[in-house]
Amino acid sequence: MKKSVLIIITIFFVFLTSFSFNGGVKEATLTTSKFSIQQYTNQLYNCIHEEQINLDAFEIALKGYFSLLLDNELGNTKYLTIIDMSLSANAERFFVIDMETQQLVFKSLVAHGRNSGEEFASHFSNNEQSYQTSIGFYKTAETYDGKKGFSLKLDGLEYSNSNARDRGIIIHGAEYVSEQFVKNNTRLGRSLGCPSLPMDTFKKAIEFLKEGSCLFIYYPQKYYLSKSKFVNAKIDYLLTNSGLFVGLE
Repeated sequence: MKKSVLIIITIFFVFLTSFSFNGGVKEATLTTSKFSIQQYTNQLYNCIHEEQINLDAFEIALKGYFSLLLDNELGNTKYLTIIDMSLSANAERFFVIDMETQQLVFKSLVAHGRNSGEEFASHFSNNEQSYQTSIGFYKTAETYDGKKGFSLKLDGLEYSNSNARDRGIIIHGAEYVSEQFVKNNTRLGRSLGCPSLPMDTFKKAIEFLKEGSCLFIYYPQKYYLSKSKFVNAKIDYLLTNSGLFVGLE
């Protein structure tokens, strides 16, 4: 079964255009190209030039992004966000990729849930009152002003994070997410489960992410990797015919 969807990204390295002249008029013929998700992953990863992004996390994030894209689930197709919870909380591990320009446009410190671990997160839960981070794919939702100020709601898309909205898992700013906090306390502060960001940059991140973009919280947990519908999605090949159409075969 083959599906196709018009999207706004330009897959710059896979479409071929040949030109012919007929009576002085130049005609363009677009050639459909077929390539593997692995090829696309490697090309885009090399283009971004961000060694801090884990390649395995990157490949899974792209599979989930394209799965959601091809099912018309994304309202904001321009940005893909990866949060790598396998990294130290003291490192920048929140990455926003512009899928149109193939560039990393934002990276930041980000907190994990206080019961997920100290400097390194190792425990994850979808349960209310767990105060742990929930791994997996999310779709960003509406912004609002609440107890944490300007915030962005998240909807979990998997068994591992399906209670995100009920738990109040949001993106918001927090004073405990800063390099100064790390210097004073040896590690970043922790949240009640939210991926909270620095006060001086969180609004910029929300402007990128809001209105239905794909966000992936990664951790190499064997059970999750074996059960996730996105990790195990059957996306073997992508098809393009103009740099704008992507299909699944």
